[in-house]
Amino acid sequence: MLSNQILQRTIHEIGEITGCVCAIWSMAGSCVASAGVQGREALEETGRFIRSVREEGNLSEKVEAEYAMFLICEELEPVYVLTLERGQTAADLGICGRLGVSQLESLLRVCRERMDKNRFMQNLILDNLLLVDIYNQAKKLGIQVEKRRIVFLLEPKSPEDTIVLDMVKGIYATGTGDFVTAVDEGHVILIKALEETEDYREAVHIAEMLVDVINTEAMVNVRVSYGTIINELKDVSQSYKEAGMALDVGRIFYAEKNILAYKELGIGRLIHQLPITLCEMFLEEVFSGKAVSQFDEETLATVDKFFENNLNISETARKLFVHRNTLVYRLEKIQKQTGLDVRVFEDALTFKIALMVADHMKFVRSEE
Repeated sequence: MLSNQILQRTIHEIGEITGCVCAIWSMAGSCVASAGVQGREALEETGRFIRSVREEGNLSEKVEAEYAMFLICEELEPVYVLTLERGQTAADLGICGRLGVSQLESLLRVCRERMDKNRFMQNLILDNLLLVDIYNQAKKLGIQVEKRRIVFLLEPKSPEDTIVLDMVKGIYATGTGDFVTAVDEGHVILIKALEETEDYREAVHIAEMLVDVINTEAMVNVRVSYGTIINELKDVSQSYKEAGMALDVGRIFYAEKNILAYKELGIGRLIHQLPITLCEMFLEEVFSGKAVSQFDEETLATVDKFFENNLNISETARKLFVHRNTLVYRLEKIQKQTGLDVRVFEDALTFKIALMVADHMKFVRSEE
């Protein structure tokens, strides 16, 4: 089905070209778009024409001297009825009506093809297709199978920001080999076709452009992640899953970043894939059965700054605006609580990983 906006624009164009009073009717007998006001006789004849089509199914058009009705079909199924009523200027109602039917049925075909491609891509992303179905449907829809692609996942800070989907569709038209779709309310998916010469530098450029454009024009904060470059259509779901993992890992460990690449997640990707039971055992070992909540915000902020400054006590004290001895006291307090001296690289690494594991467990439990 076509949107009311498209139908109204089309019927106005037909009316301006033909000089006729025009209308499009649904098969339920309601007027969905019109240009001008139809006369009483034309209205009555339209009702009779629609009833005849529904009951007998053997009418395609009816042309009289002053008015005409034409059936509009989609894959041989009646969808609309186009009515024309002669205006002040003379017009061949038969020719005008058949041209109008041709235009509307072409629009229906384009809309159906677009919907079919969108549905195919959604099923492809969600792994709902067998391998043989992927190749068969791609051939039918004219989608290139062997093509370098990469999947971007856009997450507005607020799920209500639906304008992001429209904006990305406006930037990447479907006729270019790129596809824009969504499988839930909170994310927009861009399947971007790449040339042979384009690599991850182009992916970074695309992600930066999307963040800048959406933030500037729509005033919407958005996070963008992307998976790895794939060479075949069947691997699109792999790149999509990688982009999804990048968003999750970024949400847990890299909250300050708005662009996340699956290939650049570091230790966060490794921790994110650890089973919960293994995480619990590790935290039990490091913190001796105590929770991370035993550390106050001041202590955690101190440790983060200490790690940022490569375990340099003097530089960390300067950045925190505290005395060196105050910093040493805070670090020794951690050593008393955990047995880990974070001034030593190995213990600092263990403590840092333990904090990341705790964040991972917190995220997983919040998703349950």
